[in-house]
Amino acid sequence: MDALGAGVPAAVTLQAGGQPHALLAALAAALAWPAVRAVRGRYAAGALGESRGSLQVLGDWLVLLGVLAVLRTAFGEVTEPSVALAGLVWAPLLTAVCRKATYYHLISARREAHAVRRVLVIGEPGAADHVVGHLAARTEHAYVVVGVVPVGSAKLECGAPVTERLGVLEPAAPQDDATAVLRAAREHSADLVLVAPGPRLSAERLRHLSWSLHDAGLPVALLPGLVDVQVRRIGLDAPAGLLVLHIAPPVRHGVQMGVKSALDRTGAALGLLLLAPVFCVVALAIRLTSPGPAFHRQVRCGQHRSPFTMWKFRTMVADAESRKAELEHAGANEHDGLMFKMRRDPRVTAVGRLLRRCSLDELPQLLNVLRGEMSLVGPRPPLPEEVEHYDEVALRRLAVKPGITGLWQVSGRSDLSWDETLALDLRYVDNWSLAGDLEVMTRTVRAVVDGRGAY
Repeated sequence: MDALGAGVPAAVTLQAGGQPHALLAALAAALAWPAVRAVRGRYAAGALGESRGSLQVLGDWLVLLGVLAVLRTAFGEVTEPSVALAGLVWAPLLTAVCRKATYYHLISARREAHAVRRVLVIGEPGAADHVVGHLAARTEHAYVVVGVVPVGSAKLECGAPVTERLGVLEPAAPQDDATAVLRAAREHSADLVLVAPGPRLSAERLRHLSWSLHDAGLPVALLPGLVDVQVRRIGLDAPAGLLVLHIAPPVRHGVQMGVKSALDRTGAALGLLLLAPVFCVVALAIRLTSPGPAFHRQVRCGQHRSPFTMWKFRTMVADAESRKAELEHAGANEHDGLMFKMRRDPRVTAVGRLLRRCSLDELPQLLNVLRGEMSLVGPRPPLPEEVEHYDEVALRRLAVKPGITGLWQVSGRSDLSWDETLALDLRYVDNWSLAGDLEVMTRTVRAVVDGRGAY
């Protein structure tokens, strides 16, 4: 796809533009584009299909333009740059589409336990249970646990197969640990040993074990115990021979946040301007079909718990707030957390149900974004009464500005449990990036069309 996506459009465009050596130039583009991506490791086994993001594709394309510019100068090519650029613009677009298709194909394959690594977990029973449970809870990764080698005789709760155990104390002969692990690896056909360190797995014991496993051709991976930390935030160092893992703090200030704020306000202003006719039609439909105002105002908690008035199109009857307590008392809440959600809420009007299905009720929040109270992307702003019940972990979701869309909206919305919602919000808060925001906004279009969890 990369070769065809660069070569075919270039050949068609250059020939249509009457450029000299059109086919040779297109062939150079068709060879150079896969070569650039190969050199940058995009076809490596650990990279192909592992991400659907498009920012890397754009970076590769800029490198391609530089390579072709050098070749053009070296060979004295006289192709018109604007025509050549028009022919090459299809390459990153088609590659991005193919990248997404490969990603979804890989995820689908892994749901059927294909394209995975067979993992043997080593650790104390509590740590091993945690690792197995965490890996089993999601299917988009490459690790499938085929067995566990516990340290000690305590019982495992995860149900994973156990064929060998390591002693609580470090063995007199270091080779004893490796012999047991290698037997288990052969028994389960494991191709990776994943170690969950603990007090009974000392650094020296792990060192001897890793030597023996590596000598036997079996790779070893070590779990640091951190959860939901993206690779880009991790750095390695080795002072005095000690392996040190550096975790970069989440981005809260600086140029990137300034760019985010500028994009938020610019996008909100353009959205309000372009969507003005839609606002008029929606407001008129609400007023004509149910008594009450077209807009609904509600106090929400923003960044650092600061209250603000959030705007939405009214999708419920005018006295919906007063009827909420009655529904809660009747046990109508279908959400397991602090939010109130019902699939068939009797307070929602006919027009309101359509607005929610298409997410049009959220559009007035562009006013909040323009005023700096919200962002285009971020966690959903909670109600003050919900925040009153937050613990220290849940309060962390208020470390950034709330957003109109976010990981919650593109991952199932109201169909998600409270724990899943909180996990998504914390992942966003701790690993925010501009590229991540762009990806969420791209996925939002699909989520709106799909409508899953919108009620």
